[in-house]
Amino acid sequence: MADDFPPLARSDRESVVARDDKLELRVWLRLLTCANLIERQVRAGLRETFDITLPRFDLLAQLDRAPDGLTMSAISDRLMVSNGNITGLVDRLVAESLITRAPSRQDRRRARVKLTPAGKRAFDAMTPAHEAWIDAMFAGLARQEMAQLLDLLGRLKRSVQEEVPTDRRAKGDPS
Repeated sequence: MADDFPPLARSDRESVVARDDKLELRVWLRLLTCANLIERQVRAGLRETFDITLPRFDLLAQLDRAPDGLTMSAISDRLMVSNGNITGLVDRLVAESLITRAPSRQDRRRARVKLTPAGKRAFDAMTPAHEAWIDAMFAGLARQEMAQLLDLLGRLKRSVQEEVPTDRRAKGDPS
């Protein structure tokens, strides 16, 4: 499956960093590079194999995890994008009969979005390939290394969420 992907780019954000640059900068750029490489491979695989975009796949994945459907706001929160971005995406998937949108029973101003049976079949057909691509990209790491990396990234996430950058504190910026 990994051979289905285009060759990796020879330059990336990390390639501009010198070995003697600050460690924090090097780690951050390595994280960006890895995330971008993985995303690029997944986007290409979805486009070439299923003729679908990553945002469409992500929306179908969220709905697959919510059998009762989700509101537009909940989708927006889960995908970390604006409601405006979600509206166009939902419109296109409704037109393709992969999802439905209906007014909420509790609040007619809110819409509830659900997978259709065709949407569920389409998503279920994509899932094994998507999982195989991810597995192939992580094949260079042992299970123990992946668990360690997951733990370290969790610690980094907590650190980022808790920390206000020093330069903003020094300038009296409360954000």
